[in-house]
Amino acid sequence: MVRARTWTVEITITEHADERRTHADAVVRSARPLPHGAGDARRRPADQEVPEIGDELATARALADLAYKVLDAAADDIEHVTHRPMRMLS
Repeated sequence: MVRARTWTVEITITEHADERRTHADAVVRSARPLPHGAGDARRRPADQEVPEIGDELATARALADLAYKVLDAAADDIEHVTHRPMRMLS
């Protein structure tokens, strides 16, 4: 029997032009609460202004942050079930 579940990742991107910074928050929508990830991209004064690049970098960093936090949550759950210390290997 196949059991399917859907988790949706919502990414909110905020551009702070005065700071030359783009911020992204990644949140998983699932049956139980999970952590959120955050990432930033900064543009040097000499860099060309290309908002899409800031969006991509900030989003990638937010998703990477989220991935590590979800791995940590899984390790915590395994420890809770097994009553033994757990260390996740990547």
